[in-house]
Amino acid sequence: MKRVIILLITVAVFASCNNEDKELNKDISVPVSVLDLKLQSIEKYLETTGTVNPIKEISQKSEISAKYNLLINPSTGKKYSLGDYVKEGETIIRLEDAEYENNIKIASLTLNKEISGQTLEKQKSLYKKGGVTLSELKKAEIDYINAEYNYNDAIIRKAKMQVRAPFSGVIVDLPYYTSNTKIDANTLLFKLMDYSNLYMEINLAEKDLTYIKTGQKVNITNYTLPNDTLIGKITQISPAIDPDTRSFKTVISIKNSNLLMRPGMFAKGEIIVASAKNTIVISKDVILSKQRGSTVFVVDKGLAQERVITFGLENPDEVQILSGLENNDRLVIKGFETLRNRSKVKVIK
Repeated sequence: MKRVIILLITVAVFASCNNEDKELNKDISVPVSVLDLKLQSIEKYLETTGTVNPIKEISQKSEISAKYNLLINPSTGKKYSLGDYVKEGETIIRLEDAEYENNIKIASLTLNKEISGQTLEKQKSLYKKGGVTLSELKKAEIDYINAEYNYNDAIIRKAKMQVRAPFSGVIVDLPYYTSNTKIDANTLLFKLMDYSNLYMEINLAEKDLTYIKTGQKVNITNYTLPNDTLIGKITQISPAIDPDTRSFKTVISIKNSNLLMRPGMFAKGEIIVASAKNTIVISKDVILSKQRGSTVFVVDKGLAQERVITFGLENPDEVQILSGLENNDRLVIKGFETLRNRSKVKVIK
């Protein structure tokens, strides 16, 4: 009988302890962080990578054999050097060769053009008076035209001695040559680039062909420019699919007016294929996958409320919510992993 009484007392004690634990657990609040949802925008995009190249570039070579002289950059007061910005038509290098210049005969050709022009005007006047034949007038015209051709050819040949920038840009290569030393024709003098506008050739998967259209916006980033995003757009799309790679070529043009991105950089592109404004957007990190669907937790009156959500547009980081959440809901963004529906929570920062 004593054993029975002791057993009953022991059971009663354990039951009492369990009830106390349950009551204690009721008072435990799970610490969570929340985000007050506001309407915002989302973009669905395709990610791609490629190398950016300048729209304009040239490797300027000497057209004649002559003595080399690198000139002074008026903007810096020093001889032109790598990285210098030059304007279109600016003379960077002067080539000197007295024999070459004499053979041009620019002075005599100039005089010959003037005399031919005067003779033509005189023949025109005589022709009106009947003093010369039409054949003689035409011969005077031919002489003048030939004289003008010879003069223009001389100007072109002389211009080869002044090596100018064919467009405004930055000097990216400038081989060193000792001043007043003779260089051969076809020698590289400098490389010039205008990279205020860039382009990037990419290859996209065949399955993406229906999403891609000319004019689509592309966000361009580089790991060396973490806080700067350049804006590009698709300008060309090849209709042909490469049978080996099952991809198609696309060209993106990029505005680089502040010269933030340099030619040859490896860049990441996000091609915007769809977008939505004034909608609920949340991070994918707070979504839980369960048997009944994708769920999140919101806080309402101190309790965690589990919501089943449906998706709209999405990208690698975010997703548009079509149902399950509303504007101003307090979404749990930290501490949701251990929550259950109607768990008591304590909101912390």
